[in-house]
Amino acid sequence: MKLQLINNKPAIRNELIHTDDFPFDSAEQLIEPEEETIEVLSTDKPFILANTMAVTLEEMKNQHIIPVYIKDNEVLISHTDFIEATMQIASEVFSAETILKPNIRVSHPIKGRIPEAKNKPANELLDHEKTLYYERMMFCIEIPTISDDINGNKLSLTIGGVKAFNLDTLYNKKGSDEHFKLFIGFKNTVCTNLCVQTDGYSSTLKVNSIGQLKACIRSLIECFNAPYHMHGLRKLSEYNLTEKQFAQLIGRCRLYQHLPKNEQTTITPLLYGDNQLSAICKDYYRDDSFSRAANGNINLWRLYNLLTGSNKSSYIDSFLDRSVNAYYFTEQIRWALEGRNESWYLN
Repeated sequence: MKLQLINNKPAIRNELIHTDDFPFDSAEQLIEPEEETIEVLSTDKPFILANTMAVTLEEMKNQHIIPVYIKDNEVLISHTDFIEATMQIASEVFSAETILKPNIRVSHPIKGRIPEAKNKPANELLDHEKTLYYERMMFCIEIPTISDDINGNKLSLTIGGVKAFNLDTLYNKKGSDEHFKLFIGFKNTVCTNLCVQTDGYSSTLKVNSIGQLKACIRSLIECFNAPYHMHGLRKLSEYNLTEKQFAQLIGRCRLYQHLPKNEQTTITPLLYGDNQLSAICKDYYRDDSFSRAANGNINLWRLYNLLTGSNKSSYIDSFLDRSVNAYYFTEQIRWALEGRNESWYLN
């Protein structure tokens, strides 16, 4: 079943229509609101690729050390604390829904060793003599029973965040600000592209306790208007770019970074590099799900997914900012096609 609009206005969160026939073909393990855990197949398409690797929550809890503040040796909020806090709040807010185990990606390993092994060559270290944690982590928690369909693509509600210890000042003591990024949006289950917009994203969250963090997670989830976001995504499929317009759009995206600074300030940027733009061009012709039509036209829903697909090559640091930028950029193009504004990219 679908998310719906009520009286032609976006339904509030409690009026979401749910589905009970969720297919067990694109998920991690299932977390029931109570205790029982059911095994299901996991997707073979990660939501981010660049410089990351997959880990399990159990591995992080049992094998990774936790950074501490240098001045008092007190621990920071760990990756696992962040993930478990989000899981707890999600299970409370969506108590009647199916909630999947988190999909976790990490990067920038910080390696060490125990004191007894300080004089050993690295290639002779035993497993118990090594220490490890990852500086940067991103995770997603999917709720497949809250879903909708756009152009044959199933989208399911997804919650997640980023924790990067490099943003924290470890030379301070406990009580200093710790930095997090939070999001709630949708995941396209066809390609695991994440659909995130401004109202579902907290980019510079600063807290100094796990209690504050949980309060922020709850606030973001409860204030998110899922049907409104879905309505905006669905509108994208109603507008098309010709092949000529697409070529001009890509060309001007490349030109933007070379404009004088005073001209850049008046134009909405696309925060993608040349390699990502090249990937978009390649997929315009070859992507199985989002390539151009036979006449060369491409609708904005497909263009948006080409953007979010190429974003998988972004590092954890910039991934969510580029996700939000992709949606806002595509919305600006839609408004130009509607005649609501002018677009430098299409003029």
